[in-house]
Amino acid sequence: MIEASAMPNTSDTYDVTQQVGHMLRKVYQRHLAIFNERASPTALTSVQFVTLCILRDLGDCSQAELVRATAVDQATIRGVVNRLKARGLLELKKDAGDGRKVMMALTDEGRILLDAMYPKARAISEETLIHLNPAERIALSFLLSKMMGDAPSSQD
Repeated sequence: MIEASAMPNTSDTYDVTQQVGHMLRKVYQRHLAIFNERASPTALTSVQFVTLCILRDLGDCSQAELVRATAVDQATIRGVVNRLKARGLLELKKDAGDGRKVMMALTDEGRILLDAMYPKARAISEETLIHLNPAERIALSFLLSKMMGDAPSSQD
């Protein structure tokens, strides 16, 4: 953990290893390595997993809705959807209200895989947070939400 006194206060001192973006990237890389190891029997990537979770949580979604809910760009989500469809984990269908609109829906196979994956996902989160005590975990979750603009700020 970086203490405020450890942060450089001059504009000509810059240690990239102490910058928030670098540290977040390293933590994310560690998390992805844990995910890939623990989820390997399912052959799901983390982006595929979140896409299936969103479909389960929200129900049928358009591609645009998936982009918003997953925070994955349009080109990437298109490839994710194609791969999940090829595996029989989601299906495409016409929107009941607008026949021109294509909706993504979780298949029964997708639901079964998610049911099997949820305990693994909890273990992945646990291993990612292993070095944090319960209070630090709550603080991290709050701070990450705040950084994303989702948590109320103390100035509100």
